[in-house]
Amino acid sequence: MMRTRTTIPRSVIADVEQRVRRLCEDLAAKLQFHGWHHVSFVRDKAVHFAERNGAAKDVVEVAALVHDLNYMVRRNSLPTDGEALRRKTLFVAGVCVGDIEWIERVVLEAEMRTRHRDISLEAQALSDADTLFKALPVTPVVLAHKYLQENGITLRELAYKIVGEQVSKADDGYYFYDAEAAATYSKWAETNLLLWQHIVESLDDPCVEELLTKVAS
Repeated sequence: MMRTRTTIPRSVIADVEQRVRRLCEDLAAKLQFHGWHHVSFVRDKAVHFAERNGAAKDVVEVAALVHDLNYMVRRNSLPTDGEALRRKTLFVAGVCVGDIEWIERVVLEAEMRTRHRDISLEAQALSDADTLFKALPVTPVVLAHKYLQENGITLRELAYKIVGEQVSKADDGYYFYDAEAAATYSKWAETNLLLWQHIVESLDDPCVEELLTKVAS
């Protein structure tokens, strides 16, 4: 007889939230892009998408809370760089070992750079929430320069990263996994990706390169 899984208690999820929020606040000066404003947005949207696609909401919520802890370990890093901190945070908050392993898989599955069409429902919900944050019309205007400062990279590096990692997902039809999210937000994503493609093109103009050098000096 198959055992019914016990969901993560709300008290434990609240503990995880408190610990992550405290880390975000303590490192606020360094986390200009991936701070609590990002984490809380992704958490709220991920839970919303999980309610629609039938994923385990508790796992999705906790995964969303810890998905970017790698940026607290090292700037311009990958999700794998945050594994030790994620595991420690979840363990001391009282998440059971099995769910910690599940959450870790979800975080790694949802990573934009490596995600594919057939990731789990939990990873789809997390991915759609994180992708939506990237596709918001306000993100390149208000937050892109904060990403550059936080991660110590150039505009050229960010533009090539976005185009290289995201355009193929849009072209192959799984930029968003949730059908309603795709219908609602794809126009934003298309505009955002076209902007970054144009930025890549513009950076090949010597006059633009000279302009950016002067602005940065």
